[in-house]
Amino acid sequence: MDRILLLVTVTIIATTAAKAQSVTYNHDSPKQNQVTVMETGTGALSPDLYYSILHNKYKKSAAVKNKLSFRTLAGVNLYNQTDEAEAIDSALVSRAKIEALNVADRQADIAWVAEGDKVNGQMVRLKRNIDRILPVGGTPEDKDRWTEYYHIYQCAIDATKDAYMPNAQRKKEYLRIYEDITRQNEILVGYLAKRQNTTITSTLLNATADRTLDKESIVRDAVNRWYESRFAVRGPQSGNNTGGSGDGDETVNKGN
Repeated sequence: MDRILLLVTVTIIATTAAKAQSVTYNHDSPKQNQVTVMETGTGALSPDLYYSILHNKYKKSAAVKNKLSFRTLAGVNLYNQTDEAEAIDSALVSRAKIEALNVADRQADIAWVAEGDKVNGQMVRLKRNIDRILPVGGTPEDKDRWTEYYHIYQCAIDATKDAYMPNAQRKKEYLRIYEDITRQNEILVGYLAKRQNTTITSTLLNATADRTLDKESIVRDAVNRWYESRFAVRGPQSGNNTGGSGDGDETVNKGN
């Protein structure tokens, strides 16, 4: 009994669900005609009196402005763009290969491997010469000014390393920095030589100014040297030598 009741209940539920899901179709001819005209341009708008009175302008151009003609024209245009799209794609692929090489060239700093030792060598010389400014008599202001030059060149080197540029251009920048550092090093060496000579000259002048001269001793030494030279030239002579002047003076015999 229970089984029969269960089957009856399931049957009733299934029937109700089937009725609830059924679709009713009410054909509307005027709407179908309008959709047909809009999509393909065939057929006629109805009712004719309604469109003639209220939408006469639309009625005259509806068949011409159908979507099918626009779809056909768009398809033709897309087909004509195939060759152009393929050309653009080929150009983009070629450009992508070139840019890939450019990126690889800009990321690897090969120029620094070739020119880095030269630049670093000049930077070391510049730093060593800057450290010599104070010992040769330079001022702290001079050292600060040359230290700023050193920092400028170091900043230029770091900026060139980090820059996004090809190695050919990067090498040119490194060589320009190297030439500028070399020129400034020559100027600094000349400045150091000038300061060194000035210091040495000042030391000698100060030493001469502090020395006390014994003029009597200098005269006495000069007279003694004169007698020694005279004795070496004449030798020992007697005071009563004939033919002499008798006063010990030298005589010079001049030829006729």
